[in-house]
Amino acid sequence: MSDILPWILSARKWLPATGRALDLAAGGGRHTQFLLDLGLDVVAVDIDTSRLQETGMQGADILTADLETEVWPFLEEDFDVVLVSNYLWRPHFSEIRRSLKPGGMVLWDTFAVGNEAYGRPSNPQFLLREGELLEAFSGFQILDFAEGYVEVPSPSVRQSIICRKPE
Repeated sequence: MSDILPWILSARKWLPATGRALDLAAGGGRHTQFLLDLGLDVVAVDIDTSRLQETGMQGADILTADLETEVWPFLEEDFDVVLVSNYLWRPHFSEIRRSLKPGGMVLWDTFAVGNEAYGRPSNPQFLLREGELLEAFSGFQILDFAEGYVEVPSPSVRQSIICRKPE
């Protein structure tokens, strides 16, 4: 599990033993596999799912979609867990809130303002502002939150949240 982002790995203690999870912008599926290994039913979505298909993510539902231009394909109160890593598209904040079941959890770990000093992404459109995840999920129970410089997985400025939707 060395390729799992440390923040995501730290959330393991709060995750349910069963349920339906969404890995948004799943990439090659490292976090999809993490969620599957925990026993969750996983939907992995990305604009390019070729790497997911190549690895044969056994048990995951793989959905190819450009969620930045297409309609959000998920139902209201559809997921127990939504995981997002290294990705930011602000219109998804409200969609994720709606798609979570009561008591559902958000795990989000991505780049923040200040990361431009360490490389990509450097465009402010793809960097969280200070406290932005706290604002986006206001009203949720915050289980853990961090922002600032990290060395792992590489030197960068990140913002991360683990939170639960009210019952």
